[in-house]
Amino acid sequence: MNVLIIEDEPLAVKRIESLLKEAAPDLRVVGQIDTVRGAVRWWEQLPDNMALKPDLLLMDIQLADGLSFEIFQQVAVDTPVIFTTAYDEYALKAFKVNSVDYLLKPIELDELKTAIDKFRQRQRGAMSDSLINMLETYGIKPIQYKNRFLIRQNGRFDVVDTSDVLYAYADDKVIFLVTSQSRKYVIDETLDELAPKLDPKLFYRISRKYICHLSAIERIEPYFNGRLRLWLKNRPADEEIYVSRERAEGFKQWLNN
Repeated sequence: MNVLIIEDEPLAVKRIESLLKEAAPDLRVVGQIDTVRGAVRWWEQLPDNMALKPDLLLMDIQLADGLSFEIFQQVAVDTPVIFTTAYDEYALKAFKVNSVDYLLKPIELDELKTAIDKFRQRQRGAMSDSLINMLETYGIKPIQYKNRFLIRQNGRFDVVDTSDVLYAYADDKVIFLVTSQSRKYVIDETLDELAPKLDPKLFYRISRKYICHLSAIERIEPYFNGRLRLWLKNRPADEEIYVSRERAEGFKQWLNN
């Protein structure tokens, strides 16, 4: 199980790492981040290396450049969180109303063990309702993945469900959506803007030119120099599609998740 530590105090990071070795030796620390900005950047780059996707976050509330809650306003985080805090007991009780685990600093070994055991029992891959409720209590709305597109088409508007999208691709700075009904639409967003809005369990940025849905993949073959060659449903007849060597390992991890 992977764990990401978001903490701006070096001594606290060392203590957490030491306690983790005792509380959960199977945990692998995949990163240490000390700012809101750094956490957002790390999460935005995660699709390029899904092997580092954390199963659990250990997150301080007060970071070097703001409250860690701000991270949830800027990127869609679907990982369970154990918050660590130096806030007083009254603030701690207020947070616990929504049944989210918080550890008061200095963290004790038995408390960390209990928190990790609780999160092991939770379903992976979805933000808990209690965390969503807590964030909304403080006026913070986590990012929701895009469910549909409203697209202007031939003088009218078409509504396209995200579940019907096979892939999006760039062609000479124009971005197209291709659907399972073989329809093609032009959209105003760039792929860089679109990628964070799509559910990473279903969509993957296979290259700078393509974002594809899991259901669009018909065939995968190893290719020269560590690349992968893909066949996508409804792809242009003359288009050869590849996953780069740098993205190939993350892509296979995504498929195997």
